[in-house]
Amino acid sequence: MKLLLFYLRTYHPARIYWVFRFLLTIFLLIKRRTQFLGIRPYSPEMLLRAITKLGPSFIKLAQVLATRADFFEAPYLERLRQLHDNIDPMPPADFREVFQRAFGERNPFEDFQETPFASASIGQVHVAHLQGTHEKVAVKIRRKGIERIVREDIRILTTFQFLFRPLFSQYTKNSLESVLIAFSRMIVREVDMLIELNNLEKFIRTYPDAGIRFPRPFATLCSRDALVMTFEEGVRFDDKAALAQLAVPFAALMEKLVLFYTEQILVKGYFHADPHPGNLLITEEGELVLLDFGMVTRIPSGTRIATIALVKAAYERNYATLVAAAKKLGIVTDNAPQVELEELSEQIFDIFDNESLSASSMQQLGFDLLQSMKHMPFKVPQETIYIMRVSTIIEGLGTTYKENFNGIKDILPVLQQNLARALGEEAGVLPVLGREIKQIPFTLVKARQIIDDMHDGEFTVRLSREDKQQLLSEIKLYLRRMLFLVILLGGAVMVAAGTFPFGGIWSLLLLVGALIGTMFFLG
Repeated sequence: MKLLLFYLRTYHPARIYWVFRFLLTIFLLIKRRTQFLGIRPYSPEMLLRAITKLGPSFIKLAQVLATRADFFEAPYLERLRQLHDNIDPMPPADFREVFQRAFGERNPFEDFQETPFASASIGQVHVAHLQGTHEKVAVKIRRKGIERIVREDIRILTTFQFLFRPLFSQYTKNSLESVLIAFSRMIVREVDMLIELNNLEKFIRTYPDAGIRFPRPFATLCSRDALVMTFEEGVRFDDKAALAQLAVPFAALMEKLVLFYTEQILVKGYFHADPHPGNLLITEEGELVLLDFGMVTRIPSGTRIATIALVKAAYERNYATLVAAAKKLGIVTDNAPQVELEELSEQIFDIFDNESLSASSMQQLGFDLLQSMKHMPFKVPQETIYIMRVSTIIEGLGTTYKENFNGIKDILPVLQQNLARALGEEAGVLPVLGREIKQIPFTLVKARQIIDDMHDGEFTVRLSREDKQQLLSEIKLYLRRMLFLVILLGGAVMVAAGTFPFGGIWSLLLLVGALIGTMFFLG
């Protein structure tokens, strides 16, 4: 009976309609259209209310989409960025059921505050003290039935995305598919507290000397329903008044945060993808504390190396290399116009590198430029979605303290200082040279292997899914044009030879058609 009620609530016509309006609003905003079949997009306020009503999956999805300045106009971005999981706690009866399932008859707590300290879309956090040691801990309890809710919401989103597909261009389809696939993978992992425990333990092992504080988990008390860890005290990163009382300079904090993310993304390739202000605390001693390890992901090595090349080219203002790195990352397709992209890159840097421009002027100029880039074949590879999310959040944190803070003039110089280490060159020139010399025999063996494979006809080139689709689309278009041309030319030859069954106007039309077809094909 409970299951039936769950499905009736999840697939209630009113809820499905809200999903439809949510997705239609995104579609119209991306396409810059004012209406579809007479239905207008939600206003920013209505969109925020609809997302909140639809629940956890849509709140998380909106948080990911809120990083896309090329999808949404400023008023929408501003509203979407307000979604930081501040939602009502679960009903007491649901809480007690999950608590019982997590801890059973063994109650490891000396005291436990049933009113949550914080409540988010996936779970809620309670304060407690451990039996025996009296240590203060944070207990994260996941919401009852959240796993099933998330899986059903993903099914609904996938169905609607399939229905909307014909309305999007190839690049937009690829981008939205990438967002949905990456989001679906991440949120399914987020609802399992044991996966979050594993992420936290791995972070502690991977970054022991990063100068960042992490909560210490109590693994024997954790389960898929609950995560128990030390309670970390501190003020939020965006609490300017509290931070001023601590006398911790913002510049030093921001540099520490950027350096830590350089280490995560460019050096180790394993990073925390949700550094919003509620997950970053500053202690009285000025320590930076990172919380919530549900949204953690790994970057493929190729993406990490291409990102390093992108950052290096951006710092050196080498626009040709910058565009080449963007193509390697898959952000733009290989056939995108090189010169036009270089000019656009230079214009972007001119805007965001200008210390004298106010934040609003920068934003307006940036949006105007993005509008002019709409025809460009941009894509969003799955591997870069959460890197873009982190970049946007960190930039947003910077604007809390400096109005015209942005990644180009304020973050790039810090990144540049660490590129050598990201490239493994921290030990100096001679060790690097020695290492490269040692690699020469292996490089020659690899080169010989490639030549042998090519000679034996076994050389294989692997393409990403987006590039395969791009290649297939171009082949289909080419074949369609060829078929059209062959039919028209065949008809024209038959007319010229006097064997075509119809004469007069049909012959003329065929000849004109063959001429147009030839021009179309060649053009």
